[in-house]
Amino acid sequence: MTWTLRPWRMSDAGALAALLQDGRVRRMLRDGLPYPYTEADARAFLAETLASDPEEVFAFAIVQEDIPVGSLGMFRQGNIHRRTAELGYYLGPDHWGQGIGTWAVREAVQWAFARTDLLRIFAEPFAENHASCRVLEKAGFQLEGVLRQNAVKDGRVLDMKMYARCRGENDPQPVL
Repeated sequence: MTWTLRPWRMSDAGALAALLQDGRVRRMLRDGLPYPYTEADARAFLAETLASDPEEVFAFAIVQEDIPVGSLGMFRQGNIHRRTAELGYYLGPDHWGQGIGTWAVREAVQWAFARTDLLRIFAEPFAENHASCRVLEKAGFQLEGVLRQNAVKDGRVLDMKMYARCRGENDPQPVL
């Protein structure tokens, strides 16, 4: 199978709603998503995403045969952190364990460092999300520390891990 990253389209609303209806996906995401997540919610998200500043928000659908199977976004930070972006991503459960997440993170980071002035990209998965931590490690991110008692999700206090990758680190070596 071939996967691609592409910008979101309004026509993706149905597939996006289906992805975010799944509790297995939602339990590892931050709060703030409505439940149930409807096509109207997806259209509102897509409208906001498509209207966002393309130098501040880098949002991609992870697609297989042009159907979204996940999402990846990088969000530029502000002020003294303006050359840093936070990375977030998710895949539908039918696509877990196939290397798609690692591939998508690598592709997005290479794209960002080649086309923007970003110096650093970081991610903060829940410490118990071992699969997401492994994706980041395989994509060349370095664990910088554990953020103890950093989140409350579904009534539980959770640790998070801080991973980052900086420009020039773990870049693919040119073929000579």
